[in-house]
Amino acid sequence: MKRKTNKKRILSMEGIDQVKLLGIGDRNLRILEEYFKEKIVVRGNDIIVADSSRHSEELAKVMGRLIEIAGEGHTVTEGDILTIIKHGAGGDDRIEELEETVVFYSTSHRKRIVPRSPRQKEYIESITKNDVVFAIGPAGTGKTFLAIASALAALKRREIERIFVSRPVVEAGENLGFLPGDLQEKIDPYLRPIFDALREMVGMDRAQRMIDAGTLEIAPLAYMRGRTLNNSFAILDEAQNSTVMQMKMFLTRLGTNSKAIVTGDITQIDLVDPSKSGLVAVIDILSGLEGIKFVRFGEEDVVRHRLVRRIISAFSRKGTSSQTAATNEESTEASKPLDDNPIEDAHSTEDKDG
Repeated sequence: MKRKTNKKRILSMEGIDQVKLLGIGDRNLRILEEYFKEKIVVRGNDIIVADSSRHSEELAKVMGRLIEIAGEGHTVTEGDILTIIKHGAGGDDRIEELEETVVFYSTSHRKRIVPRSPRQKEYIESITKNDVVFAIGPAGTGKTFLAIASALAALKRREIERIFVSRPVVEAGENLGFLPGDLQEKIDPYLRPIFDALREMVGMDRAQRMIDAGTLEIAPLAYMRGRTLNNSFAILDEAQNSTVMQMKMFLTRLGTNSKAIVTGDITQIDLVDPSKSGLVAVIDILSGLEGIKFVRFGEEDVVRHRLVRRIISAFSRKGTSSQTAATNEESTEASKPLDDNPIEDAHSTEDKDG
């Protein structure tokens, strides 16, 4: 219900679970205020929107649709808000479609794992239809989380017998030899994000039982050499830090009735020579092959805290600026007289750019 006065619009939340609508600590309101640059006030069961700018009408419409969504028992997320803003009246249908695409149901947490954006839905559908799927994009887009959820769902349906999750161990800034503990203790931090996802979906007790039973194996990429994975779901995470040979080794482990999901972000390569990244290489090598699908995520698909999207965007802009500056500098160097030393100049430019 919506009432309009000369200075404000009032929307009723009567019968609505306000936490589902507004978020914890009214977090969803803050997102809307920040996006529309409008103040939103909550008084009892009323939401009051100032009718003071050209954004007021749009904000009221968005708020009204979110109230309807919460009224149906759905907990409104940041992704829902952005979907409504981006797709207008069609946003409701898109959210309903996403909610109906249940990837995995966590009985321990009584929680459904569903895609939170159209791109995530495309990703889930690609996993269903293809034996090898590459998910490439920035952090926070759900690449690894949804891959693990898909694997657990396949195991639950008895479509597979085992799940393998692997990561390349790359020493980014710290030498493994100087870290405390034995080899396993040195490696565990690299695999911790995998355990975090499992904890949220099935709980650590069940995950440990799966490991003990051999239905779940989490190990560094090097441990995959020589294996043949039959009736399995294999996930390679942080694949941008694999070499070309490691990537080939992983993909050729697939046996009968198996799937491989490869996730990574080509803007965060920790290899000494980024040009040797296996994930970068396979984009050219395997694109277009039947049975293999590439799904590309962008900044707009980030489903973590809204600041993560801005951080990624800021780094992207800075990277673009640095590349432009480097290109301009190289052009300047190329126009110098021939008696300049191009090798020294190239090293100089490289040092400045880091």
